[in-house]
Amino acid sequence: MSFPAPEPELALEFVTGRRDPAPLFAEARRLRGDDRVITYSRKVFIPLTTLCRDTCTYCTFAKPPGAGGQFLTPDEVLAIARAGERHACTEALITLGDRPEERWPQAAEFLESQGCETTIQYVEKMARLVLEETSLFPHVNPGVMSVDDVIALRPVSPSMGLMLENISPRLMEPGMPHHNCPDKDPVVRVATIEAAGSARVPFTSGILVGIGETPAEVVDSLFALADLASRTGAIQEVIIQNFRAKADTPKRRDAEPTVDYMERIVAAARWILGPEMNLQVPPNLTGDFGRHLDAGVNDWGGVSPLTIDWVNPEAPWPHL
Repeated sequence: MSFPAPEPELALEFVTGRRDPAPLFAEARRLRGDDRVITYSRKVFIPLTTLCRDTCTYCTFAKPPGAGGQFLTPDEVLAIARAGERHACTEALITLGDRPEERWPQAAEFLESQGCETTIQYVEKMARLVLEETSLFPHVNPGVMSVDDVIALRPVSPSMGLMLENISPRLMEPGMPHHNCPDKDPVVRVATIEAAGSARVPFTSGILVGIGETPAEVVDSLFALADLASRTGAIQEVIIQNFRAKADTPKRRDAEPTVDYMERIVAAARWILGPEMNLQVPPNLTGDFGRHLDAGVNDWGGVSPLTIDWVNPEAPWPHL
């Protein structure tokens, strides 16, 4: 008897555990296939700026001026990239806060000193520097982008990324993690993925689990990504990332999602997204590698032998 086609109500029953997930796990393994090759990218993590105009309640990456919020200079960017070359890395992951010049005068002043008006322009300049001066391929995560932004970055960044995080606008309401975070509006994040499709740029996206969303909103987000993948042709990989509670944040006492719950979500993602989609769980955020592989994961994403995960600095990479 064949497994049913993906459908939101059934997916919610599996994700919540109201229905025995064993058949879902079996279907996820079937869809993933028998190939025992698991891919990863040997990378350096370049935190181009820790300044950001958003104030997500779970984040320690973003910092204000005077408390660690700053831009890396071109020399600092190139030093990290060249160190990555010496460690046989092939990818330079350039990650940064969203449009800090629209909140912080210090960001605008730094950009002006570099001959740039916007952070996106500086991203392009630094990605070009890495591409021209090293053997690394830049992969940029610059936040929300327009079609023009994506097209401007396309010559210097073979692929790009932006987590959808969640499709629900409820997470932007007062008291929720994305309140006063204009770049976390799912409407503008969907528009960025659509822009990547229009510009024909390979794009990585995904969801963040455990930040205050409901299981139904998790399921809705997976179906939204499946729809975007089908409509745009741009999504090369989907990340299922678990929330990690961090000290000195409003969500420091929040419970992290359990491995059982994450395993059910991963299997549901494989079922919903199909056999061709690359599916990742960040390997430094979980120790249960085998369970996620059995649930349908086929990629570990970027792993660094040199730099920390600046978004989750408490979580070291697996040893390469």
